[in-house]
Amino acid sequence: MIIISNTQIDSFKKFLDSHETFIIAGHKEPDGDCISSCMGLSYIIEKIGKPYVMVNAGPFKRNEIKNYAEYFRNDIPFMTQNERNQCGLIITDCSEIQRLGEIDGDLKGFDTFIIDHHKTADVSGENNIIDPTSPAAACLVLQLFEAIAGKPTKEQANTIFFGICTDTGFFRFLTDDSAEVFRSTAKLVEAGADPRKTYQKMTSGKPWNTRKLLSIMLDRAERHCNGKLVVTYETMEDTRKLGQDGRDSDAFYSLMLEVENVEAVVFIRQETEHSCTLGLRSREKCDVSAIAQKFGGGGHKNASGASTEGRTETLIPQIIKEFSKVL
Repeated sequence: MIIISNTQIDSFKKFLDSHETFIIAGHKEPDGDCISSCMGLSYIIEKIGKPYVMVNAGPFKRNEIKNYAEYFRNDIPFMTQNERNQCGLIITDCSEIQRLGEIDGDLKGFDTFIIDHHKTADVSGENNIIDPTSPAAACLVLQLFEAIAGKPTKEQANTIFFGICTDTGFFRFLTDDSAEVFRSTAKLVEAGADPRKTYQKMTSGKPWNTRKLLSIMLDRAERHCNGKLVVTYETMEDTRKLGQDGRDSDAFYSLMLEVENVEAVVFIRQETEHSCTLGLRSREKCDVSAIAQKFGGGGHKNASGASTEGRTETLIPQIIKEFSKVL
């Protein structure tokens, strides 16, 4: 993880100083890192005493983030043109307006600052802090918080710690270049973050239906590319019957990547008659972000996703073809 420079911190401070109000936004179907990063930014803005709203299209189906839904809205307050000119938009854990999903109101035209850690982020200009080496957007927000607001309260420390734990898989995705991440999280624990309670929050309380849905995904899983790729899918009927209270694709990825010889895993969900969501995970060498980009998505080298047109029966052969080039 690269330490944010004083120049980047000053750029963010200048952005905060040049606006009277703020909109904080994260990607649709938020995870813990997205929520925690938005919350962390709200703590900074509260510290400087300026009003803000947090927006997210949802849904908040993940059990560990449901309690945060009350802090977000899915629409933009009415503003005059002068009020829009004085309002700054801060986007975190993604870089594109379209990744925010269905927000009621026009988010285009706001002066915007982006804080992201995805490898596929494509942003130019000065109003951004993008570090693909950071394991979580919350790591970047923590550095900004420390530089502007100082030491977090116990509640704030727990929230930011939660975001870092989410995207690092409770630190199991980190490698030997992660000393700075552990130094940062140690400060959060000193401030009151509780690792045990955070782990319980992340892993407990799963709805029964998610386990039934997981069994279907496992039953449909097939290996390709000489056993190096595992692919499964979820139909619209599956979602209707068992996916309304959330799903447990993370458990599927984890189980399959533990299988001998498997290097990559793909999960496809049929969202509508003509569109699908893709989830791609891999071990160290396989860059799934490059494949996700071919289907209109992106993300990290070992964890990416996409929303694309098509049906599972036509997409699966296309996906296998792309993986066969690298596996």
